Amino acid sequence: MSKKGTKETNAVLDNHLAAAQRGDLEAVLNDFSEDSVLFLPQGPVRGIAELREFYKAFLTKPPSGFPKAFELLRRDVDGELAYIVWKAEPGVQLATDTFLVRDRKIVVQTFAASLAA
Repeated sequence: MSKKGTKETNAVLDNHLAAAQRGDLEAVLNDFSEDSVLFLPQGPVRGIAELREFYKAFLTKPPSGFPKAFELLRRDVDGELAYIVWKAEPGVQLATDTFLVRDRKIVVQTFAASLAA
């Protein structure tokens, strides 16, 4: 994969993680476009309006421990693809995200987590 793609993917991922940890909804949404899709276990979230609703709920009522206890366990970036494994205990016991980044936007993201009851 290209180093340029990897550099751009890392930059978008850095911004996305920092914005989420700050609880900055607009900065998180800036990483997406109207064509972006977030795949969740309960089904896909498409476009800025649906992404806004998902991230607003996640950032205003986060799982216990997020963002304070956020711990990045693994980060792999190769060209346009990024994969992270993280936790934020006690609420998020384990989570994974995969990102496809093109033209400095997250085109596709997947998210799955094991959450405390």
